[in-house]
Amino acid sequence: MNRRIFYWTTTAVVLAAIHGFSQTPPTHKDIVYATVEGKELKLDLYLPAKPVAAGLLVFVHGGAWRGGSKDGVPKVFPDNGIPTASVEFRQSTEAKFPAQIHDIKAAIRFLRNKAGAFGYDAQRIVIVGSSSGGHLAALTGVTNGNSELEGKVGDNLTESSSVQAIVDYYGATNLTTILAQSTPFGLNVRKPALELLLGTEPENNMDLTKLASPVFHIDKTDPPLLIFHGEQDPQMPISQSHELAGAYKKHNLDVVFDVVYGAAHGGDLFYTPEKLTLALEFIKKHLGK
Repeated sequence: MNRRIFYWTTTAVVLAAIHGFSQTPPTHKDIVYATVEGKELKLDLYLPAKPVAAGLLVFVHGGAWRGGSKDGVPKVFPDNGIPTASVEFRQSTEAKFPAQIHDIKAAIRFLRNKAGAFGYDAQRIVIVGSSSGGHLAALTGVTNGNSELEGKVGDNLTESSSVQAIVDYYGATNLTTILAQSTPFGLNVRKPALELLLGTEPENNMDLTKLASPVFHIDKTDPPLLIFHGEQDPQMPISQSHELAGAYKKHNLDVVFDVVYGAAHGGDLFYTPEKLTLALEFIKKHLGK
């Protein structure tokens, strides 16, 4: 294909995804993956007719742990042939941490159990999240087998909740340092959000705060990681991503940290053809073909 045509086509797909227009509506919507205290937890599956990867991308939405929905999945992934599941989880207004991680891990176990019915490779899962969803995606990815975070949600407790790679878009990574690193604007956003998530100020329960911080869980078994973070992010300190990348490098793990120059907290600059290519190639590499 002519490079100029490819560039234009990719840009069109990216902009369509950003502005909510998708070539790929959910193939299966509102699948109940678990029920907790009478609340049904649901996910959507996007299964492209001509997938370019064998495995499954699991997307975790952002929203300061208290907002957003599974409808916020960047359609750019399924629109480019990536089988994708977008999961909902209990918000911090409904349940305190670690309920969110318990739910996400339950969704992964469910998706592994149902792989034969839906036709993807259950051995290959890449988890992706943005903002607070990036935090939850990273934490899920680096805590396989952690008894406090696995939880007992759902009916597939014998399945693994492990993932084979992580893509973190500007997520928190160290809740013990995030407030000290924040701008005054960021503090106004993060302080109440963290107190709602943890049920207290971070410094009042350091054991829980560290449990919720991916940097304290890194070891040599963790999967490859791709991080995107805006250089001008006023909400999530870029130092958070530096900390996670540094922890990975300390253990000689596979990590790529892409600083998105000129970008704030989200936006079109994260889905330019260059950034999209980087993300898609990383995802396809770990999902297999």
